[in-house]
Formats: sequence, C-alpha cells, structure tokens
Amino acid sequence: MSDEPWTIERISRALGTPVLTARFLGEINRAPAGDLLTVFAHWQAVAESLQDGARRGRDLAARAGEPDGGEWADITDTVKADAERIRHRAA
Repeated sequence: MSDEPWTIERISRALGTPVLTARFLGEINRAPAGDLLTVFAHWQAVAESLQDGARRGRDLAARAGEPDGGEWADITDTVKADAERIRHRAA
C-alpha cells in the first residue's frame, strides 16, 4: 500500500476508468461544504477497495503460475458484442 496521502488526484487515478473518475469529480464538485469530507471518504473507500481487489487478483495470478502477476486482457468489446447479439436474438 502506498504511503502517499489520499488526494482528489490520487483517488481519480485509483478509480481507473473515465466513467468512475467523472462521477467522483462530479460528486465532489457538487457537494455542499459540510458534506465534502463524507463524499471524499466514500470515494477514498471505493478507490482503496479497487486497489485491494487488483492486488488480490495479481496475487492469485502469481500463485497460479502467471509470471509478473499475469497479463490482463481488456475484453470489454467482446462482452459488449456478446451482449448485443443476445439482445438481438431475444428481440
């Protein structure tokens, strides 16, 4: 775990996707002054959870014999295409 303090920038980086980052920035920018710490703490917990999950995934991959924690493939487009085919068949 990093000893770097949690900042808006660090949370944005840790979220890992433009969609989550935009949602976080939107919520933090719209939060009333009295709610800023609550909103910040919520998103810090989300970022920490994502980092912990990624770390656990790398550890599991390493235990399964994958060198350097394995290579993670982005299959988003494949999943979207499959979902579209399923929706089209159901229609």
